[in-house]
Amino acid sequence: MKRLLSLLGILQLLGEYGQGPAALASRGDRWASSAFRVLQQPCSRAAGSVTPSVPDWQTGEGISSRTWGRQAGTEAGTAVQSLLSLSFEVSSAALQDTLPVEYASATAAVYKQWIPNTNFETASNWDKGRVPCARDVVHFDKDKVVSVFVGSPHALTDMYLPLNGEFLLAAGAAFTAFDGSWDPGCDSGGTVRFADAEHRSWFDPTLWRDVLPSGELRPGGPIFSVHEERVPCRHDDVIFQPETSFRVNTDSAQPVIQLRSISVMGQELNTPSSWAGYLGGPSAPLQFHGNGTLQVTGTGCPDKSGCACGNALDGPRICAALLRAPGRQCPEPACQSPLQPLGHCCGICGATINLEFTPDFDLQKYQDKLVQELLSQPRYAGVQLAMSKVHRAQTFLGLVSRGAAPLIQIVLIDDRAGAQAGTAAEQLAADIMQDVAQHGEALGISSGRMEVATGSTATGQVGSPPVSRIAAGTVMGLLFSLLFLGGILFLYRRGKLRLPTLRPQHPWERMEEPAPPAPASDKGFDNPVFSVEPPDVDLAEVASKDLQVFYLNPLYNASETET
Repeated sequence: MKRLLSLLGILQLLGEYGQGPAALASRGDRWASSAFRVLQQPCSRAAGSVTPSVPDWQTGEGISSRTWGRQAGTEAGTAVQSLLSLSFEVSSAALQDTLPVEYASATAAVYKQWIPNTNFETASNWDKGRVPCARDVVHFDKDKVVSVFVGSPHALTDMYLPLNGEFLLAAGAAFTAFDGSWDPGCDSGGTVRFADAEHRSWFDPTLWRDVLPSGELRPGGPIFSVHEERVPCRHDDVIFQPETSFRVNTDSAQPVIQLRSISVMGQELNTPSSWAGYLGGPSAPLQFHGNGTLQVTGTGCPDKSGCACGNALDGPRICAALLRAPGRQCPEPACQSPLQPLGHCCGICGATINLEFTPDFDLQKYQDKLVQELLSQPRYAGVQLAMSKVHRAQTFLGLVSRGAAPLIQIVLIDDRAGAQAGTAAEQLAADIMQDVAQHGEALGISSGRMEVATGSTATGQVGSPPVSRIAAGTVMGLLFSLLFLGGILFLYRRGKLRLPTLRPQHPWERMEEPAPPAPASDKGFDNPVFSVEPPDVDLAEVASKDLQVFYLNPLYNASETET
């Protein structure tokens, strides 16, 4: 680990200043060639040719941190102060190459600014939550790569540097040795460590904010963005604040992250060549790390119907970063079945509208129309709107994918609570659907579909009938039937299942009727007519002759009548 105060006592720059790593050497604590660089006015240096003016200072005898810390008001601190206060001369021709380039775009440009920094004077960048003071010993982790902007002079007791990094010194910024005098803001010293900036992800939506082209915060209003669009989209302009240093992790699911322009240290890089030149410089590897490569195209969205953001592949990464952020980023919705808009990580109570459009549709004009004619009404106070082009996956009968179709997604939320959550957004969505029915053709809208979820009702849909769901259910039933029959056939062929043999019965193979069982001997009497062919006589004639019918009376006694 390298100790900076030894460096500060004998700091010297070898080779061309600002063009490559500086070599630092001392006789007390021996320094070998170091990748840690100390640069001043980096914005000018990045612009073009730089000519340093280095004061004449002896390099033979170095002053160690121990000796330097004891010398009150010695020339060591003065020498370091003058050495680090370097001046640069920048040619005006080089600066002209970095001026912003005006261009015409079909949709309004969106500027997103990176919020965190790695500045020395930012209290949150230190483990104790304060900027180091004169009695402190400053520690940078040995294996961490840092780029640190220093905006003012600092007196320190000691400092430990990483193996790779840089200090970007503003005009007048310097490090001096603590001379032992009383410092009212630093009663007791200690060890102060620089915080780890490796985890700050490009795809963390909480680390970006919408700004004006000047860098000022965009005023709040009824327009918001879904989470995927809070991270820079492919046609957005990215701004890193002037006079700040930073380190960003660009890990991504896509190899190239496209942007319209990137502004670093107050300079806008809006052409592929200017950005390629910056990436080839010494600072870019210290500021950007990860498997995703940033690419500047210099072109805005050419379609007046809008352009998709392009962050869908990194949607899971965006939501994971959002949920890891401090605070409750996704509050519990008050509705039973919250909606899940495309590109948004949290369920919402309110309404979503999906519009199919024609080539005549103008996204920016339609958004302005909704804001002026509907959102400006007092009854819609507290309602917010997000509108953008998305690609929704299309399927055949809800089963077979057939690509993605572009749609205009409108997301409406409100500030109502409890049973009233989402009701104002629902009313606004109904008004939008009514306007689409009346003026959709003139606006370039061919059809629309609305979904609603409020605190008092379940999710409902208005628009196209759910024919696809019915068809999907029918197809699923047929597939299950075929699967069942196929399973039976498979088991039968494997001998695991036996089916009864079904033999058709032909007319000539009829079975004889079985003979009735013989009557019991002790029941009834023989019928002489059974199985005997009747005589060939006329029954009516026989009945008219001597046909007598009688029966025996068991109570009659013939012997009693004779006597």
